[in-house]
Amino acid sequence: MDTKDIDKSEESKKNHIIYYRSLEKTILDIKGERNREKESAILNHLDKRIEAIEKDKKRIRGMFPDITEEEWNDNSE
Repeated sequence: MDTKDIDKSEESKKNHIIYYRSLEKTILDIKGERNREKESAILNHLDKRIEAIEKDKKRIRGMFPDITEEEWNDNSE
């Protein structure tokens, strides 16, 4: 299996934080959509999307374990 070098530069770190925060907004949007939806197939699909995004967030946090909870969730940028 091929392994990819992980870019842990400051620029990469900054870009991943921005992306991480956008994922959180996407989850909130999907949850809003989920609250308006009635059809079980669509609800299931939305749940799977949230689950996949949560996995991506976990992957990103694993790449930068030195970033604090406050840095991940700071919306001041």
